[in-house]
Amino acid sequence: MALDTFLLDLLEDPADHGPLRYVASLDVLYNPRIRQAYEVKDDIPVLLTSEARDVDDAEHEKIMNDPTGRDTGRP
Repeated sequence: MALDTFLLDLLEDPADHGPLRYVASLDVLYNPRIRQAYEVKDDIPVLLTSEARDVDDAEHEKIMNDPTGRDTGRP
């Protein structure tokens, strides 16, 4: 199940307060500016900077090109 659109419109990165990229197929919220990913567990985003993981170039490309991805924040 994907995250609710209303929730996605409100979410921002806790580290730099910018938008995130949500990829439903990978259950991840991603900050491409600092290349860190946050897991989504049981439809709950785990937005703790201590739980974020670094993303390498290959995973960055995969996340950014995934067709299920969308940016958080209001359009």
